[in-house]
Amino acid sequence: MSSMFGTLLKVSTFGESHCKGVGAVLDGCPPGMQLCEADIQLQLDRRRPGQSKLTTDRQEADQVTIFSGVENGVTLGTPIGLFVPNKDMRPGDYRQMSQIPRPSHADFTYQMKYGVRASSGGGRSSARETIGRVAAGAVAEKMLKEAYGVEIVAWVSDVSDISTTEVDVQTITRQAVDGNLVRCPDVGAAARMEALVTRVKADKDSVGGIVTCVCRHVPAGWGEPVFDKMEAKLAQAMLSIPATKGFEIGSGFAGTRLKGSVHNDPFTAADGRLGTTTNNSGGIQGGIANGEPILFRVAFKPPATIGLAQQTVDFDGNPVTLEAKGRHDPCVVPRAVPIVEAMAALVLGDFALRQKTREK
Repeated sequence: MSSMFGTLLKVSTFGESHCKGVGAVLDGCPPGMQLCEADIQLQLDRRRPGQSKLTTDRQEADQVTIFSGVENGVTLGTPIGLFVPNKDMRPGDYRQMSQIPRPSHADFTYQMKYGVRASSGGGRSSARETIGRVAAGAVAEKMLKEAYGVEIVAWVSDVSDISTTEVDVQTITRQAVDGNLVRCPDVGAAARMEALVTRVKADKDSVGGIVTCVCRHVPAGWGEPVFDKMEAKLAQAMLSIPATKGFEIGSGFAGTRLKGSVHNDPFTAADGRLGTTTNNSGGIQGGIANGEPILFRVAFKPPATIGLAQQTVDFDGNPVTLEAKGRHDPCVVPRAVPIVEAMAALVLGDFALRQKTREK
């Protein structure tokens, strides 16, 4: 479906980039949890456009309103409705592009699927659709933190060919991640990333990157075997984010170059429980969490909409030169950090509720 995700904890997002607003409906959140707009706003502020010189110049406050599912600051167990208005729209920027499918954008495929599309701002294929995900994910994350102590932290680990040094996944915090504009905890790499994105933006071009995420204190046993493996649902969640092109967990593709004697994670007993001495599995074995930190990476392509002149054709096949107008991110990964965290929270929140049905 184009709007719903989850089994017991279900989120539906709605709205287009240039309509009156966007949002989400989160169904399945347990009753009795304290919840207000401020609990959600922090993550929306980290996602919003116009927050730094490295992002799109579109200016949106992205102030969320809870319009159902909460009374007197307490969740009711009924669907939670979340709404964020669109205010800084410029549909005129897209007038030329209404007849020209942007290279590597969803303009062409949406037109082929539906026979019509929201040509202003990209519609549902715009990154503004992710506002609903982040708002709903913030609710799921609050539930996970309060009920289970789960912590989710994502950061920018790569921009183009610039990579971070190794990060301590046991101690990395959002405060450290947010210490610079590019959201990379490696200060030296962050400075080089910021310089690159600034230069690329001035050139009216774009670059891609990688967001790495760790989920700590996830109880062993969460997840389902075979088709609903935890890594399978995480992959689905992450690859549903706009501009994603790759997902890997634990050792990922690099693990294919190791022998089993090196790649295996030996068990050890500590603090009254079994753990592993290494974590090439990325915290998941057989589709089920093993109690170690869940560690994965998400690859984001360079944004498709660029101001640099490109030779392409219009919908009638006529050759044209496209210099895209509008306000767009030269690199999406700094703003993608809270989106990755939100989708991880929605997956883990769903598995938490599914595991709870097995309790006697």
